[in-house]
Amino acid sequence: MKSFKDLEAWKKGRVLRNDISALTKTFPVEEKFKLVDQIIRASRSVTANLAEGYGRFHYQENIQFCRVSRGSLTEIQDHITVAYDEGYIDEKLAKKYDEQVEECIRIINGYINYLVKSKQEKQ
Repeated sequence: MKSFKDLEAWKKGRVLRNDISALTKTFPVEEKFKLVDQIIRASRSVTANLAEGYGRFHYQENIQFCRVSRGSLTEIQDHITVAYDEGYIDEKLAKKYDEQVEECIRIINGYINYLVKSKQEKQ
């Protein structure tokens, strides 16, 4: 890999980030500085932390940034639940986003496992 952009986790996170951005444009204007701001920040945090972790020189630092990214994904799940509870999205759309987030989490978990194994091999 030449760049963080080559990471499958980053690629899937980017798709999610763009999908979230499009979704929030349909939310009521009164949510602009509430739910919209929070879910946009969380979606951006996913890819930003993967990129920052990739740029670190130590496996453990990279792993920690991946964990933060994973935490942002679960935050997105909660925000999607809020959007559903408030009636901004229907159950089908909430399920679609939940599945998309779960896929991102699985990929990040796989990347974390790879980093842990790589770290152990270097010791």
